[in-house]
Amino acid sequence: MSRRKAPPARQSVTVEIAGERHVLRSDMPPEYTRAVAQHVDDTLRALPSFPTLEPVRAAILASLSITDELFHARLEVERLRAEIDQKTAELAAILEEAQSPG
Repeated sequence: MSRRKAPPARQSVTVEIAGERHVLRSDMPPEYTRAVAQHVDDTLRALPSFPTLEPVRAAILASLSITDELFHARLEVERLRAEIDQKTAELAAILEEAQSPG
């Protein structure tokens, strides 16, 4: 009989985004949830015409900006993984050459 770990307790966290208070429920620590909300708020406020945009339009533009950040981060992770694979292969070849009787 295996025991499963209980899922983390969902916590309510009050955050402010674009001047509006929101109560979010999350499995993540409150500090993480606040940091995510702060990033969304910062992204919204960085929009050139933020004060005059309709809320839905502002949310869409902020979502596009954050998604762009995500896609760039994924590309960087892929690039770094490829670099690690290449370096690992190079080191393996060097080690193999050093160990072979010669």
